[in-house]
Amino acid sequence: MLNAATRLTDLFAARHGAVEDRRSYDSGLIMVSIALMSIGLIIVTSASMPVADRLFDNPFHFAIRHMIYLVIAIIAAMLVLQLPLNFWRVSNPYLLLVALALLVAVLFIGRNVNGSTRWLAIGPITIQAAEPAKLFFFAYLAGYLVRRYEEVTENLKGFIKPLVVFFILAMLLLLQPDLGTVVVMFATTIGLLFLAGAKLWQFFALAFAGLLAVVALIVFEEYRMKRVTSFLDPWADPFGAGYQLTQSLMAYGRGNWFGQGLGNSLQKLEFLPEAHTDFVMAILAEELGFVGVVAVLALILYMVVRALQIGNAALLKERPFEGYLAYSIGIWFSFQTAVNIGASAGILPTKGLTLPLVSYGGSSLIIMAIAVALLLRIDFELRVDGVQALGRGDRARLPKKVSRTEGKQRAKAMLDDVAEEAGDD
Repeated sequence: MLNAATRLTDLFAARHGAVEDRRSYDSGLIMVSIALMSIGLIIVTSASMPVADRLFDNPFHFAIRHMIYLVIAIIAAMLVLQLPLNFWRVSNPYLLLVALALLVAVLFIGRNVNGSTRWLAIGPITIQAAEPAKLFFFAYLAGYLVRRYEEVTENLKGFIKPLVVFFILAMLLLLQPDLGTVVVMFATTIGLLFLAGAKLWQFFALAFAGLLAVVALIVFEEYRMKRVTSFLDPWADPFGAGYQLTQSLMAYGRGNWFGQGLGNSLQKLEFLPEAHTDFVMAILAEELGFVGVVAVLALILYMVVRALQIGNAALLKERPFEGYLAYSIGIWFSFQTAVNIGASAGILPTKGLTLPLVSYGGSSLIIMAIAVALLLRIDFELRVDGVQALGRGDRARLPKKVSRTEGKQRAKAMLDDVAEEAGDD
């Protein structure tokens, strides 16, 4: 009887083309992204009201701009979601050239803000060149690892080539200056080369050389050295070099377990500079407490884990470009989150990096949304591959269309066989 029932189940599954998962997109990843964007809009609105009221006589100035950025980011993500991964696979070298052009252009015609030249102003639109440069470089690196996989894993020449490209981008970024983006790109590059199968001695040599380079960049720049010394003991100069960090730590301390309540932050009253951008997590901690911080970290952790799972699934289905690209996005999001929160909590030196999908900043928000769309597209193509594989491989075994009468005859014969097997049992 059991064998007969199994036969009927198998036949039904084959006849109706049953698949394990009928959803086209990862709804969990979509919901987490929307949740992070929503939390970001709420906290940015709360954190920016005092400074917006003073600068523009409109407490919702930054909130309105952030909503506009959110709409643009969602539209951009939806457009990218329609692009097949083959577009990125073929065009990633040209995208790298676009990244280089943006980084060169910003040095000549960029807008200087707080001593850094990082923004290109095109009419009312302002672009932070480093943000698309990160995404385009990671797409190029994923494509390079596919094209030159044997060289990367077997000889030093293939391992060094992508590092030369990274070095050129790093030099352009350091001229802005933007050490934080360089560190994030370097960490992602190391992680991706390690996952691609680079030899351990090459991996450790690269990590050691990168650490020495970062130390040298800090030691030979006075303002970076001040940031490090103030990070080690911010209370030694609480109204000078350590002012921003001490104010941030006060915000964390006031938050306690459940926070002071939404909108009740004191540090956002222009005690904490850049409260709605680099230090948005400090305001979130003050208003929503430890529970709010853990909730945001859990959402970002889910996104990172899904990125790594999607990358692993892509490699298992022999789609290496998609796998490496998903891995790079996961590493990028995790490391940038660690640097942002670590800086605001006094664990790392202060760096101007946004919190993914949460902090105020149009370029960062749009590029992060596009990165999430790429993850969704990779996952979508993997699901479609599974359905197409079923159609190609099993279509010959599916029953052909038959007339109504013949169908009844076959069904009757099948039921007779089942009844006969049941009687034998």
